[in-house]
Amino acid sequence: MNRDESIRFATKYLEDLLSFFGINVAVWSTIDDDVIQLSVPSTSLNSLLIGKNADNLRALQHVVSMTLVAHNSEVTRVNVDVADYKRQRAERIEQKAEGWIQKVRETGESMTLELNAVDRRIVHKLAEDYSDIKTHSEGEGRARHLIIEKKSIS
Repeated sequence: MNRDESIRFATKYLEDLLSFFGINVAVWSTIDDDVIQLSVPSTSLNSLLIGKNADNLRALQHVVSMTLVAHNSEVTRVNVDVADYKRQRAERIEQKAEGWIQKVRETGESMTLELNAVDRRIVHKLAEDYSDIKTHSEGEGRARHLIIEKKSIS
Protein backbone atom coordinates (compact mmCIF):
# COMPACT_ATOMS: atom_id res chain seq x y z
CA MET A 1 0.00 0.00 0.00
CA ASN A 2 1.34 3.42 -0.89
CA ARG A 3 1.22 6.42 1.43
CA ASP A 4 -2.25 7.70 0.45
CA GLU A 5 -3.75 4.20 0.51
CA SER A 6 -2.22 3.66 3.95
CA ILE A 7 -3.90 6.80 5.31
CA ARG A 8 -7.27 5.85 3.84
CA PHE A 9 -6.95 2.27 5.09
CA ALA A 10 -5.98 3.31 8.64
CA THR A 11 -8.85 5.80 8.79
CA LYS A 12 -11.44 3.29 7.58
CA TYR A 13 -10.02 0.52 9.78
CA LEU A 14 -10.29 2.69 12.92
CA GLU A 15 -13.82 3.78 11.97
CA ASP A 16 -14.81 0.12 11.53
CA LEU A 17 -13.15 -0.84 14.81
CA LEU A 18 -15.02 1.92 16.65
CA SER A 19 -18.32 0.94 15.05
CA PHE A 20 -17.84 -2.52 16.58
CA PHE A 21 -18.24 -0.73 19.94
CA GLY A 22 -21.29 1.16 18.69
CA ILE A 23 -19.35 4.37 18.04
CA ASN A 24 -20.24 5.59 14.58
CA VAL A 25 -18.07 8.63 13.90
CA ALA A 26 -15.98 10.02 11.08
CA VAL A 27 -12.28 9.86 11.93
CA TRP A 28 -10.19 12.80 10.74
CA SER A 29 -6.74 11.91 9.39
CA THR A 30 -3.52 13.60 8.33
CA ILE A 31 0.10 12.57 8.03
CA ASP A 32 3.01 14.27 9.75
CA ASP A 33 6.63 13.09 9.62
CA ASP A 34 5.60 9.64 8.33
CA VAL A 35 3.14 9.19 11.21
CA ILE A 36 -0.55 8.83 10.38
CA GLN A 37 -2.48 11.11 12.74
CA LEU A 38 -6.00 9.82 13.44
CA SER A 39 -8.36 12.06 15.39
CA VAL A 40 -11.57 10.65 16.90
CA PRO A 41 -14.19 13.24 17.83
CA SER A 42 -15.67 13.40 21.31
CA THR A 43 -18.37 10.83 22.13
CA SER A 44 -20.11 9.58 25.25
CA LEU A 45 -17.52 6.77 25.37
CA ASN A 46 -14.35 8.92 25.54
CA SER A 47 -13.30 7.43 28.87
CA LEU A 48 -13.64 3.88 27.50
CA LEU A 49 -11.63 4.70 24.39
CA ILE A 50 -8.89 6.50 26.33
CA GLY A 51 -8.78 4.10 29.30
CA LYS A 52 -6.77 4.35 32.50
CA ASN A 53 -3.42 6.05 31.84
CA ALA A 54 -4.42 6.11 28.14
CA ASP A 55 -3.85 2.34 27.92
CA ASN A 56 -6.86 1.78 25.65
CA LEU A 57 -5.76 4.62 23.39
CA ARG A 58 -2.31 3.04 23.02
CA ALA A 59 -3.95 -0.34 22.36
CA LEU A 60 -6.07 1.14 19.55
CA GLN A 61 -2.95 2.73 18.11
CA HIS A 62 -1.08 -0.59 18.27
CA VAL A 63 -3.90 -2.54 16.59
CA VAL A 64 -4.11 -0.06 13.70
CA SER A 65 -0.33 0.04 13.32
CA MET A 66 0.04 -3.77 13.32
CA THR A 67 -2.74 -4.08 10.77
CA LEU A 68 -0.85 -1.67 8.51
CA VAL A 69 2.30 -3.77 8.96
CA ALA A 70 0.35 -6.92 8.06
CA HIS A 71 -0.87 -5.24 4.86
CA ASN A 72 2.67 -4.20 3.82
CA SER A 73 1.84 -0.53 4.16
CA GLU A 74 4.38 2.11 3.22
CA VAL A 75 3.51 3.99 6.43
CA THR A 76 2.98 2.00 9.63
CA ARG A 77 3.42 4.50 12.47
CA VAL A 78 0.10 5.72 13.84
CA ASN A 79 -0.98 8.26 16.45
CA VAL A 80 -4.60 8.01 17.63
CA ASP A 81 -6.13 10.86 19.64
CA VAL A 82 -9.62 10.84 21.15
CA ALA A 83 -11.39 14.15 21.83
CA ASP A 84 -8.01 15.97 21.74
CA TYR A 85 -6.91 14.11 24.89
CA LYS A 86 -3.25 13.90 23.81
CA ARG A 87 -3.11 17.53 22.65
CA GLN A 88 -4.59 18.77 25.94
CA ARG A 89 -2.24 16.55 27.94
CA ALA A 90 0.74 17.89 25.99
CA GLU A 91 -0.35 21.45 26.80
CA ARG A 92 -0.55 20.59 30.52
CA ILE A 93 2.93 19.02 30.43
CA GLU A 94 4.29 22.13 28.66
CA GLN A 95 2.83 24.35 31.39
CA LYS A 96 4.40 22.19 34.10
CA ALA A 97 7.70 22.14 32.20
CA GLU A 98 7.75 25.95 32.10
CA GLY A 99 7.57 25.91 35.92
CA TRP A 100 10.27 23.23 36.21
CA ILE A 101 12.56 25.18 33.90
CA GLN A 102 11.97 28.41 35.83
CA LYS A 103 12.79 26.63 39.10
CA VAL A 104 16.06 25.28 37.66
CA ARG A 105 16.92 28.75 36.33
CA GLU A 106 16.24 30.38 39.72
CA THR A 107 17.91 27.80 41.97
CA GLY A 108 20.63 26.56 39.63
CA GLU A 109 19.90 23.04 40.90
CA SER A 110 19.15 20.31 38.39
CA MET A 111 15.80 18.54 38.49
CA THR A 112 15.16 14.84 37.87
CA LEU A 113 11.69 13.83 36.70
CA GLU A 114 10.01 10.47 36.21
CA LEU A 115 8.12 10.92 32.92
CA ASN A 116 7.00 8.60 30.16
CA ALA A 117 8.67 8.82 26.74
CA VAL A 118 6.02 11.09 25.21
CA ASP A 119 6.16 13.55 28.10
CA ARG A 120 9.98 13.54 28.11
CA ARG A 121 9.95 14.41 24.40
CA ILE A 122 7.62 17.36 25.08
CA VAL A 123 9.96 18.73 27.76
CA HIS A 124 13.08 18.19 25.60
CA LYS A 125 11.44 20.11 22.75
CA LEU A 126 10.32 22.97 25.00
CA ALA A 127 13.76 23.24 26.63
CA GLU A 128 15.30 23.91 23.21
CA ASP A 129 13.75 27.39 23.44
CA TYR A 130 15.97 28.24 26.43
CA SER A 131 19.61 29.05 25.71
CA ASP A 132 20.63 28.53 29.36
CA ILE A 133 18.86 25.17 29.89
CA LYS A 134 19.72 21.67 28.74
CA THR A 135 17.87 18.38 29.16
CA HIS A 136 18.82 14.76 28.76
CA SER A 137 17.39 11.38 29.62
CA GLU A 138 19.11 8.66 31.62
CA GLY A 139 18.25 5.08 32.48
CA GLU A 140 16.66 2.23 30.59
CA GLY A 141 13.06 1.23 29.89
CA ARG A 142 10.53 2.24 32.54
CA ALA A 143 13.36 3.45 34.80
CA ARG A 144 14.33 6.15 32.26
CA HIS A 145 14.05 9.68 33.63
CA LEU A 146 14.55 13.25 32.46
CA ILE A 147 17.08 15.68 33.87
CA ILE A 148 16.70 19.44 33.47
CA GLU A 149 19.77 21.53 34.29
CA LYS A 150 21.41 24.86 33.62
CA LYS A 151 24.06 24.90 30.92
CA SER A 152 27.50 25.52 32.30
CA ILE A 153 29.10 28.77 31.24
CA SER A 154 32.25 28.11 29.25
